[in-house]
Amino acid sequence: MKFTKAIHSDIPELVELLKTLFEQETEFKPNSEAQRKALSEIILDPKIGIILVARDHEIIVGMINLLFTQSTALGSKVAILEDMVVQPTSRRAGIGSQLIDFAIGEAKKEGCKRITLLTDIENTKAQLFYQRKGFVKSKMIPFRLLMD
Repeated sequence: MKFTKAIHSDIPELVELLKTLFEQETEFKPNSEAQRKALSEIILDPKIGIILVARDHEIIVGMINLLFTQSTALGSKVAILEDMVVQPTSRRAGIGSQLIDFAIGEAKKEGCKRITLLTDIENTKAQLFYQRKGFVKSKMIPFRLLMD
């Protein structure tokens, strides 16, 4: 297994992974064109973030998206972890664990002082996974305003 930053030619495989992820989430639906556009913008501008992938013989079997911003509370760069997904046929092999470890290391290299993520409230497996990796539940409650 090889862990690297995604490149522009990876986008078709990443769109397929996101389709898998969004089909299982309650708040999102797959939209290939929207995902392709966002992935391209992130890959082409490392100030926005980085997309990290797990490759098995050059085939992408997992991905994590880290988006960057500045925290006024910490006075430093922080990351938002989005879109962690491993292909269903590659799950239970430790790939997700290795991928999150790689992402944490890359966030540290980028100078991030915190990583924030959201999970579906019913997805207790994901919550336990992140807790085993050192993430703790926040006392903050997420709110969203969707705009057209």
